[in-house]
Amino acid sequence: MSLRIVVCVKYVPDASGDRGFADDLTVDREGVDGLLSELDEYAVEQALRISEAADGDASVTVLTVGPEDAREAVRKALSMGADAGIHVEDDDLHGSDVMGTSLVVASAVERAGFDLVVCGMASTDGVMGVLPALLAERLGVAQLSLLSEVSVAGGVVSGRRDGDVASEVVEAELPAVVSVTDQSGEARYPSFKGIMAAKKKKVESWDLEELELDAELVGSAGAWTAVDGVEARAARSAGTVVKDEGEGGRGVAEFLASRKFV
Repeated sequence: MSLRIVVCVKYVPDASGDRGFADDLTVDREGVDGLLSELDEYAVEQALRISEAADGDASVTVLTVGPEDAREAVRKALSMGADAGIHVEDDDLHGSDVMGTSLVVASAVERAGFDLVVCGMASTDGVMGVLPALLAERLGVAQLSLLSEVSVAGGVVSGRRDGDVASEVVEAELPAVVSVTDQSGEARYPSFKGIMAAKKKKVESWDLEELELDAELVGSAGAWTAVDGVEARAARSAGTVVKDEGEGGRGVAEFLASRKFV
């Protein structure tokens, strides 16, 4: 039986752009270009490596949730080598927090069918990093988090999690959810051949009705959290300059002492 891998990816505002909030205090996705979350590229890469190690006896499906332009994240992953894509889009999803998003992703993963779900360690916009755990809970399967190495053999997924003082080797029987870090391996660049091939690959579009989800459970209506207000960060003030005219060291020490650093 072929190994069915689903990779969860997110289309996020480009961090190099001028990011901000819309009038309803959700992230403004209109005023800045978007792209596949960089941390999710590592998840795609690991899924492709697992598939290649299975000698073709595996499939990689990329899943995203978001507005129309979120499909571009799926296309990027397809150009890297994924086999198929799923895009969940529905106007009622606007304003979803991570709880609502995890519900939608879990429903889509169940509908797609899976043995292994691979996620990045966090998105580069919200940076919460809790979706893999919520997803595993909703799916009722094991989760291996923050892996820097991951492999699958004999119906078991295993990997290494690096901590501050030790590295752990962990494993779980499939089906399972894993998240991988930016230390798991450099993500490949799409080749011209891959970009052209991606145009012919299938991307399914699902909405809440097809996932049999109540709109009241997602979007702003179902969100457990909300942003009450935002304000621009204060401009950085000029720092203290200590000139070295023979007494620079003393000046630095006095500055640090005044701030109780020494």
